[in-house]
Amino acid sequence: MAPEQKKQPHGPFRFRDDPRLLSALMTAPAVIYIALLVGIPFLLAVFISLSDATTGDPSLDYVGISNFRTVIGDPVFRQSLKNTFIFTFASQALVLVMSKILALALMKEFRGKWLVRFLILLPWTAPIALGTIGWLWMFDSIFSPMDWVLRYVGLLGRPGALLGVNSNLYWLGIPGLAMASVTVVHAWRMLPLATVILLAGLTAIPKDILEAAEVDGAGFRQRLFSIIIPLLLPIMSIAVLFGVVFTFTDMTVVYILTRGGPVQSTQVLASWAFFKGIEGGDLAQGAAIALFLFPVLAGVATLMLRLARRTEVN
Repeated sequence: MAPEQKKQPHGPFRFRDDPRLLSALMTAPAVIYIALLVGIPFLLAVFISLSDATTGDPSLDYVGISNFRTVIGDPVFRQSLKNTFIFTFASQALVLVMSKILALALMKEFRGKWLVRFLILLPWTAPIALGTIGWLWMFDSIFSPMDWVLRYVGLLGRPGALLGVNSNLYWLGIPGLAMASVTVVHAWRMLPLATVILLAGLTAIPKDILEAAEVDGAGFRQRLFSIIIPLLLPIMSIAVLFGVVFTFTDMTVVYILTRGGPVQSTQVLASWAFFKGIEGGDLAQGAAIALFLFPVLAGVATLMLRLARRTEVN
């Protein structure tokens, strides 16, 4: 006698018992959203980069890869590419160190802990333009409060002072100081997100492991480097990769503080693509510059997916 075959569901709700159909149905909105929001603009950018389109003549006349050759030969582009890597990795190094310190501090119980958490999260919740304008005043070449503090403590504005005899440091007017300034401001903005991610990872570490290590005589340094950091490495890696994506494509801090100056010393790829394509009117070269971001972002996205999968398996 033939075994009884399982009855297949019928009707409009048959997807409930079909995992493949259900998964496809659930992921379809995200796929459509990504295709509309990312895919279409990306393809349009490719078409524009292969044309001679400008704001005065937006017709897409095919010119091949001449725009990419012109961009690569541009010294400002090469400087922007170098600055982008410096800006990204320097700011992420600061974020990684400071977020680790803040997360460890916030694990302790103390009075006013809620206020400290609120102040730490404030740079992330506040509009980036508003926060950066505040820093623009902090770096003012005449009325900078940081210069006033340095003058008050004797580090600036007097003979033999450590930072020189000038009354101001001109933070945004000297190439090295300007690059350091935009890096610090961006790190300040990204710090809350990394702190929250690491704080969540710290709370997930079983307390009995740390207590057992403390009973065995392990000091704070031994627990930090032998237990806490190894267990946090997957979370830290994901936080860094997210930060790299956000930083590599960011232009707001540079645009508001320095607009790429002085003498293009703080120009990054995102800001140079905007200045070249939008303000300069050369849409084709602006699109070509922006497309140089794609290989790096694709590589970072691949690493993020692999780390997320490895974390899930572990």
